[in-house]
Amino acid sequence: MSNPKALLRTSLIGTIIVALCCFTPVLVILFGVIGLASLVGYLDYVLFPALIFFIGLTAYALWRQHKRQESSDHPSGKEL
Repeated sequence: MSNPKALLRTSLIGTIIVALCCFTPVLVILFGVIGLASLVGYLDYVLFPALIFFIGLTAYALWRQHKRQESSDHPSGKEL
């Protein structure tokens, strides 16, 4: 993504959704309702790596946005 704001928005939305699924029983209730309660034990194998990925993506997006602002603040438009 060439737009750091879009990357930041996407990563924050992903982080919030995965965090909600990790720390609240949203998926446990959903899987129970649709009859997939036997898969609840395997959710941690998917959700924790996804949470780590989205937190890393958010950190990267914040770093890119900071670098872009830093280069736009410099009079020549180039990084030091």
